Amino acid sequence: MADYAMSPEHGAGAKLGRATELICFALIVANLVYLIAFSVQCSCPLVSNAAGDVPDFVTFWAAGRVVRADHAAAAYDWPTLKPVEESAVGHFDGFLSWPYPPPFLSVAVALSLLPYAVAFIVWMFGTFTAYVVAIRAIIGDRLGYFLAAAFPAVLANVMVGQTGFLSAALIGGALTVMERRPIAAGAMIGLLTYKPHLGLLFPVVLVAGGRYRVFAAAAIVAVLMIAASWAAFGGETWPAFFRGIGLIAHSDGSAYWGKLQSAFGLAHAFSDSAAVAWTTQLATALIAAGGVSIIWRSRCAYEIKAAALGTGVLMATPHLLPYDLVVLAVPLAFLIRLGRTSGFLRHELSGIGLACLLLLIYPFVQAPVGFIAVLVVAALIARRALAVQSGAPQLRPLKA
Repeated sequence: MADYAMSPEHGAGAKLGRATELICFALIVANLVYLIAFSVQCSCPLVSNAAGDVPDFVTFWAAGRVVRADHAAAAYDWPTLKPVEESAVGHFDGFLSWPYPPPFLSVAVALSLLPYAVAFIVWMFGTFTAYVVAIRAIIGDRLGYFLAAAFPAVLANVMVGQTGFLSAALIGGALTVMERRPIAAGAMIGLLTYKPHLGLLFPVVLVAGGRYRVFAAAAIVAVLMIAASWAAFGGETWPAFFRGIGLIAHSDGSAYWGKLQSAFGLAHAFSDSAAVAWTTQLATALIAAGGVSIIWRSRCAYEIKAAALGTGVLMATPHLLPYDLVVLAVPLAFLIRLGRTSGFLRHELSGIGLACLLLLIYPFVQAPVGFIAVLVVAALIARRALAVQSGAPQLRPLKA
């Protein structure tokens, strides 16, 4: 039996083959089992454990507490933030900083109104819901819920309470509605400025693709967010933010290269030269920007354009951690949508499976295999785009 059975009338009615259904179900079970085992081993995943690991989410809650004490700029001061963090999770070595721009402090303040454990659950449930809704909207039916929950990068985000679900929801939502509601798409891209390094390609590609209304809406929302944060938290938060980013950039990252899932991290894992790592990252970002811009100016199907941009944003940034790879579910969802409507290319499902497998093995290898997964998805998209440009038959339904 093939992995995917096409409806004789329209791909949108296609169902997953039995083998693929079982694999997705097994991934969901694996995610749950691993999370339960992690929780038992660490006694409580919301506090500091024997290994000294601390969930990243504590910085959200602590930063909000600092702001509510009328010291917004102090959220970026590591020695000031740490005692507040330790009040929630207990003592831990080192510092866990608040790295987000001032507009995101409003989210931190809202979360800090709740007890720490409750805030963690609310944050995870709320952002996970937004993520699965976005993937469901891309794919077009309830199958999206199933595939979103099975995606291996989900676990990496839940374990640390990070922003991967939110980033995927905003990028996926923007790309889903861009054709019909450009202002709404631009607003979501503007909100993505809470994590500006994930938005590096959007201005380039929106201009290249002639999406000026989307670009304008994104710019307006971004400016309004800056103005609102200035009014709410004071102008001193912005210099404090940039100083904090500088400290992070210059801190010792000797054990960090295996965690960075970017071209920069991959190059640094094999070379001690920062120049080599930055050159590799710059070349990768330029290739991504050029390739995605060409696709957006081409006659490719919109699904290919959206998948290319969703993948390109991950290739362009040097700072990509395992939880950020939840965003890779967005281009995969667009590829699946295209396959559902017209059929998959030969070995395309195998390529998607390989990308998911690379994400699945990350906890066991602690290497930039996530970036390899991004490159696999980029290759699948390039194959689709080249088929269009060459005029070759692009879509070939798989038969049961």
